Amino acid sequence: MRRIPARRTAPTPARTPTARSLVRLTAATALLTALAAVPGPAATARDLPGSYVVSRAPGVLPEGIAITPDGTMYVSSDGTGALYRGRVGTPDMKSFPARGLEDRPSSLGVHTDRRGRVLSVGGATLTVHDRHGRLLATRTAPGGPLGAPDLNDLAVTKDAVYVTDWANPVILRAEIRGGVLGPLEPWLDIRPAFPQFPAKYWLLNGIVADESGTTLLVASNGTEAVWRIGTAGRDVSRLDLGEESFGPDGMVLRGRTLYAVLNYGAPHGVYIARLDEELRSGTVTHRLTDGPFDLPTTLARHGCRLYVVNSQLDDPPGLPPYTVSAIADPTCGPA
Repeated sequence: MRRIPARRTAPTPARTPTARSLVRLTAATALLTALAAVPGPAATARDLPGSYVVSRAPGVLPEGIAITPDGTMYVSSDGTGALYRGRVGTPDMKSFPARGLEDRPSSLGVHTDRRGRVLSVGGATLTVHDRHGRLLATRTAPGGPLGAPDLNDLAVTKDAVYVTDWANPVILRAEIRGGVLGPLEPWLDIRPAFPQFPAKYWLLNGIVADESGTTLLVASNGTEAVWRIGTAGRDVSRLDLGEESFGPDGMVLRGRTLYAVLNYGAPHGVYIARLDEELRSGTVTHRLTDGPFDLPTTLARHGCRLYVVNSQLDDPPGLPPYTVSAIADPTCGPA
């Protein structure tokens, strides 16, 4: 979930990025084991805003998003490291008083659990807060094969938290055992899956897990692909979407439906793919590229709506207000 360096429209696909063209593209320890978010109930779209103001303060640059089953929305800031909170029924969000983020200049991926706890990553740290903003846990990632970490996104299963590193072609893992979150450690160096590709251009972005926690899907903007990883054997293969160039930023996996935001190498917007039972191959069924998007980075799903973050990260510090756009989920059919 990172940014391209300068504003542009309809970018030209590039199979092998050059040296600076993709840099910064779209970037108490008790914890219950049941951390995975649960999809929310269907909402009545006509009663909900079509756009949400994250902040009107300069330089916020929203990046990640999570929505709880009761409709509480959290958005992270790449520009300041802050978190914001609101409701799907209210168009304005407010600052979330998350303690312990003062030294983290950027917050990217954000996730919530069944009890409303908020997990987020940025820089070298993974943090866990309760719904009141109290800091419950902080885990710091070690440096990777290319240098200092730049944690990008996270996925939570019943026994672990998996985190992508934008600066290193490495996936990290923090084990959950007995309700305690373990250290954040390197778990998989993904380079052997595509050894001829330059290590510094993997640019790992979004990550999602299936309901059982046995399969991860990891987006690599540099390789313009999604990579499937079996958590038991750490086997890696490329998700087969035919001839489709598919290098997403943020993603959501709901059953066999993969929702992804693309903002490089294809028209900006939300792309939806229907996958096979083993999540090894699939077909892109929807391309939602005519929405009110401004360098979208990721999305969340709640009810029959998709909530897309308008980051403005291609033209920092952007122009307030910074927003989230809500669009209908076409897989729900007529409502």
